[in-house]
Amino acid sequence: MTDTANRNVLIIGGHGKVAQLATPRLVSAGHDVTSLIRSPEQVPDIEALGSTPQVRDLTALRVEDWVELMRDMDVVIWSAGNGGRDGSSATYAIDRDGALALIDALTQLGEDAPRLLMVSYLGSLEHGVSPEDPFFPYADAKETVDRRLLDSDLDYLILAPSRLTMEPAGGIEVGDNARSAEDSSTTSRELVAMVLTEMAGRDSLPQEKILPFVDADGGADAAQRGVEKL
Repeated sequence: MTDTANRNVLIIGGHGKVAQLATPRLVSAGHDVTSLIRSPEQVPDIEALGSTPQVRDLTALRVEDWVELMRDMDVVIWSAGNGGRDGSSATYAIDRDGALALIDALTQLGEDAPRLLMVSYLGSLEHGVSPEDPFFPYADAKETVDRRLLDSDLDYLILAPSRLTMEPAGGIEVGDNARSAEDSSTTSRELVAMVLTEMAGRDSLPQEKILPFVDADGGADAAQRGVEKL
């Protein structure tokens, strides 16, 4: 169950769908939330959610920039992602290089480093995506980042949801981090937001460093009870 300590939380990719669902939950839990966004036009949306906007181009941030951004933070949530929409160069710049720079900064901060909650996807470590597939740059980037985290001594958790939907959260089922080509499982973005809020408030994270989870039967109450038992 979530602990009661209020924390300073930085959300990377604060205007994304998952982030916009997580932000009001984090604020309601008593956390002080800052959202890193890419455009001044997104500022009103972020302020309406109760978060403090920070307009920066994450692809231009150097390790030392990340260090300054995270110095007073207790929790950092990585929910940014290009996902191949703007081509492979943009995908690698955001999903791989940006995330690796952030990890380098966390390493530099040492014992003062905040907790990292990394939103990845189910099966990232053994994705099996062909290099000819348009999805490959994203899959390759996420695998690189996740493996880098697994080789680190940072305080982190990799969230591995399945195909994301905008359906309301139901129950939650935790499995292993593998997904076949025939897998039709889904994960509600609202459920991801619930897991992020739960893990942001805990004193300690689960021992397993990757949390693969998908939708299950049940309503919002069932989902909340399941999340609290993680």
